[in-house]
Amino acid sequence: MVWLGVCSEGVTPLVILDTGTVNHQRYIDEVLPVALKYGNNVFGDDLTFQQDGAKPHTHKLSQKWCNDHFPGVIDKDHWPPNSPYLNPLDCSIWDKFVHKVNWNKAQSKKKLIAELKRAVKRIRKEVVLKSLTLFGCCRICCKNDGIFNESCSQIFFNTVSTTTAEQ
Repeated sequence: MVWLGVCSEGVTPLVILDTGTVNHQRYIDEVLPVALKYGNNVFGDDLTFQQDGAKPHTHKLSQKWCNDHFPGVIDKDHWPPNSPYLNPLDCSIWDKFVHKVNWNKAQSKKKLIAELKRAVKRIRKEVVLKSLTLFGCCRICCKNDGIFNESCSQIFFNTVSTTTAEQ
């Protein structure tokens, strides 16, 4: 399972969880600190963190961790959790990512991981910005829930593969 975040400044470091499944505790321990560090380095206290509806994300302890650590959070009750039209990762970035992977080089687990790390570095900031600008509807949704941030460029999006997430 891999985790990747995007924002107006590009992509986060790729987190590869190559053994077992991802439950809320593993998500809290291994993914959220990466997101927080990246977000703080890029935006400081002017950061809003948003997740999709994967079970590790919506777990009450994950939600608590996010509320306790991120300066701003769009919680699970204020964002449509499974709409690809409101999540730039699901709608376009994952597609760009998989097309950057040279699948002929991924002949072993070690080589696959190296290729994934290489591919994520090839996602251009312009591609991420284009994806984010396609989401004018996300601004309307946020505004309607009273959490609209005029500076949409500072909303930080993330997702996780749900195929290995806790059931």
